[in-house]
Amino acid sequence: MISKNQIKLIKSLGQKKARQQQGLFIVEGIKGITEFLKSEYVLKHLYTTKLIFDAPQGLISEISELDLKKISALKNPNTALAIFEIPTVKPSQNTGLIVALDDVRDPGNLGTIIRLCDWYGIKDLVCSYNTVDCFNTKVVQATMGSLTRVNVQYVDLESYVEAHNTDIFGTFLEGENIYTTTLPRQGIIILGNEANGISERIEAKVNRKVTIPQFGTIKETESLNVANATAILLSEFKRRTIEM
Repeated sequence: MISKNQIKLIKSLGQKKARQQQGLFIVEGIKGITEFLKSEYVLKHLYTTKLIFDAPQGLISEISELDLKKISALKNPNTALAIFEIPTVKPSQNTGLIVALDDVRDPGNLGTIIRLCDWYGIKDLVCSYNTVDCFNTKVVQATMGSLTRVNVQYVDLESYVEAHNTDIFGTFLEGENIYTTTLPRQGIIILGNEANGISERIEAKVNRKVTIPQFGTIKETESLNVANATAILLSEFKRRTIEM
């Protein structure tokens, strides 16, 4: 059985304020939990309908599927839910390519971008304070464990960019064609808000405007989804490093 107090705590972690107060966040599903258990993240407790995880005996509880549904944020809970401690923030290494997000609000987009950073070997993801919390349950779910391998840092983005003497890339419709312009091995790639793009104050810091050209005949699509744009940009940057 799972107690009412435990249910109350777990449910509260769906809110950013509670996550910050408790220093805890939720991971759901076999794949995600397994990735976090293999990482440096510290397990607080694991609730599961099947005892299939390699976790300390005192930190794991077998529960019924009914109890799992009570604590899960998913419509169809997948076997287990775990609570982990939010780690101390690590400063970015400031080497290689860094992805920076200017007020990206959608949890699915952030989770996908974290996964993309993991896939393309981007170690540091820098987010503005208004970007969605990386420990949001939907974000964690979308990362499929990649959050364990990407260092996510929340900063005053304007000050952060100002402090770096490097190429600052931003995506704009009037920018250089990403497929034909020269691309370096290091720099900061800024992606903007889903509705408004990169803000004016951050745009003023950009010294390399780039664009992903449209190839359709009608060309009435206003923009790409920010996660899709991230995938194209990182693919092109990394492809160039192979050719160098």
